[in-house]
Amino acid sequence: MLWQLDNVNPRRANEKRNFAFILDWCFMVNLQQNYKKLWPLLGVQCFKQRWIVYRLNYKILYFIKVSNCITRVSWLKLLNFYVFLYSSSSSRSKLLFLWLKEQYVIMIKEFKPTPYKLESVKSGNQFDDAGWTLDAPNEHECSLVRAIYEKKQIEVKDASYGVFRFADWLPVHKMLEGSSAPVTYKSEGLAKYLGLSDLHITFSGYWPERGANFRTCSFKETEAYSVGGRLKTDDGTVLVVASAGNTARAFARVCSDNNIPLLLCVPEDNIDALWFDEPIKDNVKLIVTKSGSDYFDAIHLSNLACQLDGFIAEGGAKNVARRDGMGTTTLSAVTTIGRIPKYYFQAVGSGTGAIAAWEANKRLIEDGRFGSNFMKLMVSQNTPFLPIHDAWKAQSRKMLPLDDDVARKQVEEIDAKVLSNRKPPYAIFGGLYDAMKEAGGDVLSASNNAAEEAARIFEETEGNDIHPAAAVATATLIQAVKDGVVDKDDCIMLNITGGGEERFKREKEITFLKPSHVFDITPLVEDVEEVLKQLF
Repeated sequence: MLWQLDNVNPRRANEKRNFAFILDWCFMVNLQQNYKKLWPLLGVQCFKQRWIVYRLNYKILYFIKVSNCITRVSWLKLLNFYVFLYSSSSSRSKLLFLWLKEQYVIMIKEFKPTPYKLESVKSGNQFDDAGWTLDAPNEHECSLVRAIYEKKQIEVKDASYGVFRFADWLPVHKMLEGSSAPVTYKSEGLAKYLGLSDLHITFSGYWPERGANFRTCSFKETEAYSVGGRLKTDDGTVLVVASAGNTARAFARVCSDNNIPLLLCVPEDNIDALWFDEPIKDNVKLIVTKSGSDYFDAIHLSNLACQLDGFIAEGGAKNVARRDGMGTTTLSAVTTIGRIPKYYFQAVGSGTGAIAAWEANKRLIEDGRFGSNFMKLMVSQNTPFLPIHDAWKAQSRKMLPLDDDVARKQVEEIDAKVLSNRKPPYAIFGGLYDAMKEAGGDVLSASNNAAEEAARIFEETEGNDIHPAAAVATATLIQAVKDGVVDKDDCIMLNITGGGEERFKREKEITFLKPSHVFDITPLVEDVEEVLKQLF
């Protein structure tokens, strides 16, 4: 059809030819599913009558693009020229122009699957990824597997790729729509307050002025996009994710936008974290454990769901895509700063983010351009829930015993609910214990009051609100400076894992995802199966 347009007369186009041009452009790049997004802008009559008008002009542009005779930048400039040429100053035209730019970014990405192998941390054995490999084959000791990428020196793509700008070190075969990458900048306000000369903040959240556009305001989006880019769901398999809140929100947004079937398992007391700026599609379902339960109970519910046919576990820390997605915070920091920092501050629940930072650090050392040192991992927890802190201080590889009822009570008391993992990947080979033993560092703690004060200081000095978990990390940095643990000239990375939520909610209309079913804390697998048959 494209090549039968020579007789089209552009003079026949009327004042709505710009709309027809857009519709034809959609058709050309196989984006018919996006027509419905334009209906409010175009009107039915335009959709029916004008969609084939002015194809000749697009045919010329399309030929230039596919023949590679101009650069991507020139292609975008041409598109901009055509849109403005055929548009008035009306709000409709401006909206169409913005929509076209968004679709252009999606269209031109030349994305190839990342070549990599998997390796057992314990044995060093390497093997191919079978598609969703979470454990090393034929090994009996618990060990994480690690991605070994073919490209040893990372080439960071431009910012329009979102988190996939770091795709050289992400185990993905496709690029999903709508991602944003962590942003690193050299602090001025907080650095001056603390008397630090080389403090760098890596921010994952909502801060448009700095280029951070995480729609869920959390770095959990990095792992959701990476996991989605690794996952193949052609057979209708449902991905199962357990979460204390932020992870569920990120996966819900990403999977809804990219039509990935998803089952979320969350404690009922945490569902206020499942807010969104747009409604979540029906391919995402939420089930919860009743009030009084915690993250560990949600994990148990997800394990029951994964016993059923057609449901697969996302894998948590065992999933290389999750860890390497989170590792993009470190990649952002190091490639921006130009060297590996001396200290890395982050609050942890499972410790997966710190493991990811360690693994990214190892790759950056192998890259050879950023230094040969390990960042000291200064991870932190929210008092009184301190399972990782207590095990580390006891110099124990194993987690210390913790009564379930005591743990639930402690979780109720902390403000940073996302830091409430009772079964973290701490002792496993390649887990947090190994990371900290090799990299060095410490496990710190901060009270609710200290974190609240740190959040206030951050907002006053840097200009944006931060999540309670990020406030815990900031509080421990403030305390480390007071105690002389870090020197004023040390290169420090502060990982702000979430922020901008208060501003985001002021600027957007917020909706909430409601649970499809509330389970008891210890449900039977038969009850879970019955409910899920009705949902999917």
